[in-house]
Order: sequence, then C-alpha cells, then structure tokens
Amino acid sequence: MNLPANSSRMSYKSKSRFSKLRNSKTLLLMCMPAIIFFFVFSYIPMPGLYIAFVDYRYDLGIFKSPFVGLSNFKFLVISGDLWRLTRNTVLYNIAFILVGSIVEILIAILLNEIAAQRYRKVTQTIMLFPNFISYVLVGLIAYNFLNYDYGVINNLLKNFGAEPIDFYSNPNLWPFIIVATRIWKGAGYGSVIYFATITNIDPEIIESALIDGASTFQKIRYIILPLLKPTFVILLLFSLGGILRGDFGLFYNLVGSNNSILFEKTDIIETFVFRSLMNNFNFSLASAVSFYQSVFGFFIVTFANWLIKKIEPEYALF
Repeated sequence: MNLPANSSRMSYKSKSRFSKLRNSKTLLLMCMPAIIFFFVFSYIPMPGLYIAFVDYRYDLGIFKSPFVGLSNFKFLVISGDLWRLTRNTVLYNIAFILVGSIVEILIAILLNEIAAQRYRKVTQTIMLFPNFISYVLVGLIAYNFLNYDYGVINNLLKNFGAEPIDFYSNPNLWPFIIVATRIWKGAGYGSVIYFATITNIDPEIIESALIDGASTFQKIRYIILPLLKPTFVILLLFSLGGILRGDFGLFYNLVGSNNSILFEKTDIIETFVFRSLMNNFNFSLASAVSFYQSVFGFFIVTFANWLIKKIEPEYALF
C-alpha cells in the first residue's frame, strides 16, 4: 500500500527533527538548566496572572475569589498611577540602555587601545568591581554622600560657604543620580561583551588599515564601530524585552519606597507593586500592574524586532 505524498513528507520531516535532536544532545544537555529555570519560574506561575482579574481573598484562594474583570486595570488608569509608573520606568530604562551602551562601548574601545597588558587587566578589574557590590551597600554609600546633615557633598559645600542641598526633598535631582549610579555599577561588566567582540576582530583588517595610513580615530570609526553594530543590536533587543521592568534593588536602596516627595520622578512599577503588597496587601492591583508590564514588554520586543527586520534583516532575533 502506497502512502500519500504528504504523509511520507511529514514522516521525513519528523525523522529529520529527531536526528537533529539526537545529534545536538550535548548542546541540549548544556541548555537544560536554563530550560528548567524558565519553566519553573516563568511558565508554572502563569496561572497566577488570574489574580489580576479577581478581588483576591485569602480564604477563597486564587480561582474562587470574586471575578471583577478589568476593574483593577480601570482603577490604575483612573488614579493616574499607570501613566506615571509607565513613564518613569520606560524613561529610566531608555537612559540606562542608551547611556550605558555608549559608556560600555567607550570603555571597551579604550581598554583595547591600552598597550600594556598588565595595566589593562588591573584597569578592567577595577571597573568590574562595582558590579559585585550589593545594592544595599550602594544605597549606604549614596546616603553618606547625599545626607543633608552629615553627607560628604553638603559638608564640602558648607566648607566653601555654600548652602547645603536637601537631596531627599528635591525630586528633580534624582534622575541624574539614579542613572549615574546605575552606569557606575554596571558599565564595567557590560563592557566585557563589547571588548570580547573587539578582540575577535580579524587583526589583519586593522593591520591593513594602519598600513594604508588610517589613524586611530579612523580605525575606531570605520572598522571597530561598524563591527560592534551586530552586538549592539542584539543587546538592544534583549534590553527592550525588559524596558518595562525596573531595577527594584537600585530604586529601593537609593530612594526607598515610601518617600512620597520623590514619587513623581522616582516611582517605578516595581516599587509601586512592592508598596501595594507590603502596605496595602493588595495582591490584585499588584498583579494587574505586573500583567500590564509583561504584555507591554512583549509588544515592545515584537515591534522592535519587526522594525530591525525591515532595516537590517540579519540582525533580527526571529
């Protein structure tokens, strides 16, 4: 009995897939911890998103609590909190991505230009060190610098006869403080990827340019920066996936979650969710914000990938 052509084609494709899996079993084994991690912490908790659509009650549980539809989302929109939280979270992340990428690329290029290998290693180690400092310690250091009565900055201002600055009552200063702190902490670590990309550039390309009379700046502009473009685009797409996810440790330890004077400039989605849970025990509202955060992030990544696919198809993720 002859099988239909479609059936034989499907059978061939399934065999081809199994053979690919069998040939890639070592790679799959290496990826298994990451697969298990995302399955346990990202996929199994997904049914909990239902909390965003109910008036959660402890005695009834998630699926027996009264269903309220979009009421939790409606409250966020009417209260005005949603716009403020979205604006702050997105703008801070854009600043982190753009300023951070510029600083990381600059550090990587400067490290590459250092001829003394021992000095390069010492410099790279010093720049990597802040990444391993706890945000709790970062917040303590910042408090010792910014405190109104005993802070280092205000003591210096007093010594020079100037008026001290009340940092914790001036919201307009905090965007600069937060961005600077984040860049100081993460730029050294982030530069490692760009530095690795630079070191993988074929040295013959650079040698040919130097023989043709290219200066250091021309080498950087016409060779190194264009070859860093694919790495930058891929990292940008990964970063856009979390553009609506703020760095809770940074904001909580620098600013706190209860300083209402600074909310207009420093309140992000994570700190709002934390307050909703710890102060008001409002799990439904916190879940609604988290659900909105995830959906918004998904559409941002999809749109950014579509845009990059139109401009530079080879750099797209999917």
